[in-house]
Amino acid sequence: MAARYCYLARNVTPNGSSSQQTAPLPSHWQVLEEGPSEGPGRVVCVANQKGGVGKTTTCVNLAAALALRGHKVLVVDVDPQANATTGLGLDYRRSSATAYDLVLGEASLDEVAVQTSIAGLSCVPASPELAGAEIELVDVEQRESRLGQGLGGAAARYEMVFLDCPPSLGLLTVNALRAADNLIVPVQCEYYALEGLGQLLETAELVRRSLQPSLRIAGFLLTMYDGRTKLAEQVAAEVRRHFGALVFDSVIPRSVRLSEAPSFGEPVVTLDPAAKGSIAYRLLASEVEGRYGLVTYPPPPPPRQSTGPRGQWKPVTVPGPGGRGYGTVAPEPAGLEEAWPPPSPWGAGL
Repeated sequence: MAARYCYLARNVTPNGSSSQQTAPLPSHWQVLEEGPSEGPGRVVCVANQKGGVGKTTTCVNLAAALALRGHKVLVVDVDPQANATTGLGLDYRRSSATAYDLVLGEASLDEVAVQTSIAGLSCVPASPELAGAEIELVDVEQRESRLGQGLGGAAARYEMVFLDCPPSLGLLTVNALRAADNLIVPVQCEYYALEGLGQLLETAELVRRSLQPSLRIAGFLLTMYDGRTKLAEQVAAEVRRHFGALVFDSVIPRSVRLSEAPSFGEPVVTLDPAAKGSIAYRLLASEVEGRYGLVTYPPPPPPRQSTGPRGQWKPVTVPGPGGRGYGTVAPEPAGLEEAWPPPSPWGAGL
């Protein structure tokens, strides 16, 4: 059984060399048979039981990029760490109801959904209390369907609904898979990321077989790609060799901006639109539009202001939705020139 779970990893050795023999995909995995159904109102689960592969980063920035392109999007944070919540500039401590209340049936979607600072993007915040939901749901009937019941009607109100899952294959992730139509799997371009991929797909197939017959893989997304290493190239090639057209053309690179954007409480696509990671997620949003057959809205041109003769224009720096952003010029502090070099602490002449 363990060998089947590592059917991808055994073809890429730890030193980066790739073997010539390719293991066949299990024939009973119908979750891989077809792509996502076209049309709006799709519920997409972003899951991988390995932590640190870019699930939350993908969920937040893909949702924000689609919202900036004119779509109505909802992010449901199912992770007790609440990183997607804080990444969108929300404070779960100020929320009267969270995903915890939604899963337990103590609040409706209207009561927990919060509008973010990005037009068209809403979020169901998470809280640390969500970690206890798995224990509280042990004796509840249909405990694996509670999230789907709470999200009833969301597909009719939003064009895309993204579920950000915790890094595990526990009851919360099973609830998200049960509530979703499709699954996006972020795959880090490193060796260890491949080892648990088979186990995730096996769990998704079990959910499809017993709980959600329509569950299908929407795509595999290569994340944290470092073009300077040969291992990243070989891992990406191995994933594309196995899954073919299911792998997104867009590749998310390693980027400092992606790592520091959550500290500003906003996605990188608004914090620094010119960053490599921001461009990659905007390309991914365009690709998702094509896969789901969403209506394409032309993005608005950046605001401009006149600074000279007629016909000459200069772009205006636009801060992020939280009032922060790169490119903001601060005035020079008074007395800066006089303060340097600093005086000697031992007195003049020394």
